[in-house]
Amino acid sequence: MDLKKYIRSIPDYPKKGILFRDITTLIKDEVAFKNCIDEMAKTLTKLNFDKIAAIESRGFIFASPLAYNLNKPYALFRKKNKLPAERYSVDFELEYGKATLEVHKDSIKTNEKVIIVDDLIATGGTAEAAAKLVQKSGGKVSGFIFVINLFDLGGTKSLESKGYKTFSIMDFPGH
Repeated sequence: MDLKKYIRSIPDYPKKGILFRDITTLIKDEVAFKNCIDEMAKTLTKLNFDKIAAIESRGFIFASPLAYNLNKPYALFRKKNKLPAERYSVDFELEYGKATLEVHKDSIKTNEKVIIVDDLIATGGTAEAAAKLVQKSGGKVSGFIFVINLFDLGGTKSLESKGYKTFSIMDFPGH
């Protein structure tokens, strides 16, 4: 199934010069969404990992069924001040601003191998922040899986240059 045709492209969102790749058109189609989750799960079954972690908020959409289907525990990386218990925080740069990502201190155990899930990778800033949270927690990053890789924005190359495995279901240009 060609999942690319289920991705809507919106120019100049959330600001001028950004070409936003919208996954809502993928998830509203039950066959395309199931196919996407199945492809992601097939990739992940080849890897050695203990836990799935997802990046707020669209990463949650894909990580939840993956954790369920693969029978793995699940951790959440949330935006600043969204988690109620003790947490680790990492500040980072986005393509269009600054942000903070957090995880509960008890979400990831020492030496636990973690796969990080998100809908999209652009420059890699959010993904790198998530990796830092895994490391702060004492865990190890087994890899990343994304629905979409904006290949010309360099995020996967940046992650791979740091020794991380990255996987994506489809590639698009970022502009």
